[in-house]
Amino acid sequence: MSHLILVRHGQSEWNLQKRFTGWVDIDLTANGKLEACKSGELLKDINIKIDYSFSSLQIRAINTLKLIHNTMRIKEIFTKAWELNERHYGALTGLNKEEMKKNFGEKKIHEYRRSWNIKPEPLSKNNSYHPINIEVYKNVPKSSLPDTESLKDTYNRVLPYYKNNIQTKLVDEKNVLVVAHGNSIRAICKYLFKLDENKISLLEIPTGNPLIINFDSDKKIIKCHYLDKSRRKDLIAF
Repeated sequence: MSHLILVRHGQSEWNLQKRFTGWVDIDLTANGKLEACKSGELLKDINIKIDYSFSSLQIRAINTLKLIHNTMRIKEIFTKAWELNERHYGALTGLNKEEMKKNFGEKKIHEYRRSWNIKPEPLSKNNSYHPINIEVYKNVPKSSLPDTESLKDTYNRVLPYYKNNIQTKLVDEKNVLVVAHGNSIRAICKYLFKLDENKISLLEIPTGNPLIINFDSDKKIIKCHYLDKSRRKDLIAF
């Protein structure tokens, strides 16, 4: 049996401020670091061996993974991939979610956040929050740097990487840890749980709570569950 462990990064500074973060490289809060360490403790408690680790190219995911590794006392060897980045929120990037609800209405903001194929207006390339102006993305092909994304766009970015680089590792009882973001994990779950375009909008991904997905030798899901039962969310399909 192989295990896929999906962890959304711990609380970030902009999570705390309720701002649309997307591809901006924002670090963890003190509470986010504690969530990351708690994830490591939960994984250590079930005595699971991590064979491969992946994170996005964003500091909040990278530092979450480093803290998990440190807590579990395992080597900091992992793969960073921009394809696992959070969804890009376009012109909403950096704005406060509650203020935007007042300006545009709660229904519209919910539509931007959770609809399958609706995306916000693009972010200007002159904006300091645009990926072309952020140092960490200097080696990512400019043609791959988005101005805005829908959840469908994020899915189409994440899934090829998942299938080619992560799913292929889930063989011979190997275990894979992926630390990413709400929407990139949502994209993976849509694929694994066979969720339609309506159900995926209902899937909530808590920060810093390992989701364990167990596969049989045919790569079929046997079961899945969150390790921290007090902070678990409904997985819809299970």
